[in-house]
Amino acid sequence: MSLSEVRKSAESRMIKSLEALKLSLSKIRTGRAHAGILDHVTVEYYGSPVPISQVANVNLIDARTINVQVWEKNMAGPVEKAIRDSDLGLNPVSMGDSIRVPMPALTEERRRDLTKVVRTEGEDAKIAVRNLRRDANDTLKKLVKDKEISEDDERRMQEDVQKLTDKHVAEIDKLVIQKEAEIMTV
Repeated sequence: MSLSEVRKSAESRMIKSLEALKLSLSKIRTGRAHAGILDHVTVEYYGSPVPISQVANVNLIDARTINVQVWEKNMAGPVEKAIRDSDLGLNPVSMGDSIRVPMPALTEERRRDLTKVVRTEGEDAKIAVRNLRRDANDTLKKLVKDKEISEDDERRMQEDVQKLTDKHVAEIDKLVIQKEAEIMTV
C-alpha cells in the first residue's frame, strides 16, 4: 500500500463518517416541517416493508405541514398508521387518499433534549474520525516496520492524516452548532 493510498482511504472514510452524521442529523426533528423527515418510516406494501416515498408523494404544504399523497387509495390507512407508530411523535390526519401531517411545536424541554441528542451524534462522528486516524497511523507503522517507507515519510504522513482529522472534526463541530441553532430557533 502506498502513502497516497493510505491518505485517500483515510480521507474517503472520514467523508463517509461526515455524510452519516449529516443523514442522522437530518432525521432529528426541528419545529419546521421537511419532506425528508419521513424517509426512514416504512410501510407494509404487498408483504414488503418499503419507505413511504415509494408508495406516495411527500411534499410540504407550508412550514409546519407535510402532505402525503398516496398513489393507491388502499394504502392511505397503512401509511397513516406507519407515520403515527413511528418514533417521530407525529399525528397524521387522513383526508381520502391524502394525508396531512402537522408538525407539533417543540417544548423548551424537548428542544434541550434534542440538542443533547445532536451533541451525542456529533461526538460519535468525532470518535469514528479519530478511529480512522488511528487505523491510518497503524498502517503507516506497519509500512515502516516492513521497510516499505522511511520514518521521515511516516512522520510527514502522520502530520497529513492529523490535518485531515482536524479538518473533519471542525466540520463536525460546525454541523452540530448549525443543528443546535436550528432546533433552538422558535
